[in-house]
Amino acid sequence: MTILDRYIVRQFLVTFLFGLLAFVLIFLVVDLMEKLDDFIDANVDTRVIIEYYVHFIPEIVKLMTPVAMLLAALFVTGRLSQQNELAAMKSSGMSLYRFMAPFVGVALAVSLVSIYFNGWLVPYANQTKFDIERVHLNRLSTATSRFNIYFQEGRTRLVSIGFYDANTRMASRVSIQDFADSNLTVLLTRHDAQQMQWVSLDQDTSNPGWVLLRGNTRSFVEGTPSFEQYGQKPIGRLSLTPSDIEKKQRKPDEMDFEELKQFIEAQKRAGQEVSRWLVDYHGKIAFPFASLIVVLFGVPFSSNKRRSGVAVEFGISIAVTFIYLGFMKTSQVFGYNGDMDPLLTAWMANLLFFVAGIVNLTRVQK
Repeated sequence: MTILDRYIVRQFLVTFLFGLLAFVLIFLVVDLMEKLDDFIDANVDTRVIIEYYVHFIPEIVKLMTPVAMLLAALFVTGRLSQQNELAAMKSSGMSLYRFMAPFVGVALAVSLVSIYFNGWLVPYANQTKFDIERVHLNRLSTATSRFNIYFQEGRTRLVSIGFYDANTRMASRVSIQDFADSNLTVLLTRHDAQQMQWVSLDQDTSNPGWVLLRGNTRSFVEGTPSFEQYGQKPIGRLSLTPSDIEKKQRKPDEMDFEELKQFIEAQKRAGQEVSRWLVDYHGKIAFPFASLIVVLFGVPFSSNKRRSGVAVEFGISIAVTFIYLGFMKTSQVFGYNGDMDPLLTAWMANLLFFVAGIVNLTRVQK
């Protein structure tokens, strides 16, 4: 790395960090003004409010990193152009591609770090943030219970749960129906129980899994019906565990890469549609590379000398970022509905803006 590279990297990083800090502070103030009435009405302690916003900062950093990266690229390149430093570099034989190398290197490093930051650290912080919202902003019921759960166990079993309490790991009004593999319209066995309790390995090493309580079983095998009533009956391991039920209440922003991947696989085994989850999963990898894409777009755009100040550069960065985010959210709708491949949906915004950046790069003076 040459002295000139270090000079550009230093200017770029300082501007990026300053812009990121400014965006975080603005975001926090705006959100605090919006939620302050809710916190006061709920009589939330100041310590809890501080904890809420401490855990909110990683999510803001995740969202604002591309914005700050674009602002830094526009501002640093524009300043070097306005002060004729860029012209001096070009006159010494440095091409625009060589000039962009430090920017691209920093942006690539930030994108790679963001994959880990967005994939593991942000979901961990979001769990605490959303828990505070659920408990203190009148959303307690969604954190500890869930009504009317329906899922498919393999190809031939349907399970319905009327109510689930996460604190006791107890399900109520449970119905499990088994159908014939050769004809899915033929009911073979039906279990109906008032409750279903999860028994862990520590509680009962011989029968880990779900246990039906105060229920009955009707069997229709070979056309001969039978009826069994019981106080307790092990049903074994279903594909839906207590942690899966709790994860169903979580948003993708609360799950890290591994948790979301395992949840998607479990939903596939249960016969559920997973397009929405796959879009969010691939988006956790695609979104961090927005920092690299906006730099490829911003540096060539700002390399030509213009009579514009900081306000114009700031406005351009905000406009481009909002266009990017708006297009990303719009394309996600098609992926959620299953109209587009989830992988393509997650990367479409990056691909289009990358093409726009390359076109812009070919049009500017080298």
